[in-house]
Amino acid sequence: MTAAGTGPEDVPPGGHGSRAQLVVLVRHGETEWSRTGKHTGRVDVPLDPAGEEQARWIERRLHEWHFAQVLTSPLLRARRTCEIAGFAAVAQVDADAQEWDYGQYEGRTTDDIRLERPGWNIWHDGVVGGETIEDVGRRAERVMGRIQAVTGDVALFAHGHFLRILTTRWCGLPERAGEHLDLSAGAVSVLGFDRESPVIWRWNDTSHLSGGHLRW
Repeated sequence: MTAAGTGPEDVPPGGHGSRAQLVVLVRHGETEWSRTGKHTGRVDVPLDPAGEEQARWIERRLHEWHFAQVLTSPLLRARRTCEIAGFAAVAQVDADAQEWDYGQYEGRTTDDIRLERPGWNIWHDGVVGGETIEDVGRRAERVMGRIQAVTGDVALFAHGHFLRILTTRWCGLPERAGEHLDLSAGAVSVLGFDRESPVIWRWNDTSHLSGGHLRW
């Protein structure tokens, strides 16, 4: 797989005029912690067998796409997804693409946290001893700046909360709007432009994980 050139001939999906940059967001495959709802920030949890299988389906989904750049979080679950998907040879590790640092909430479920903080919502109440949502937003904006400096399409392998926040900033929305953008393990999403306006072209697409394949 090469890292140069443009995407498949049947993109953009509904674009106008000349083809603009597309950014393919890939959430890493399933881990034991993601499967059980534990907040997984900086602990380097590996993919579980289902997550490795999801990464193989991602490879089938993206194998026709030629990216000008591929970025990955340094965390194992994202790097391994990127590797199985066929991009290890060209991927660049971007430390800013790590997941939210959950501090004292690392490895805990929402239900568990709510035993001591009834009604807790990470998007509004934040975490203790980790990053603020604005901290994550600033990292996302740095990643966006590097993506937008590239001529051509870019793939980014990263994490659920981080990608949701990056997408809100792409669209000029506050970080907390990511609360309304759920993202499944192994999902593929696409950001792009409608004329000069940044848009979400596709979101939380998991059709490939059941062996299906949608044309872009």
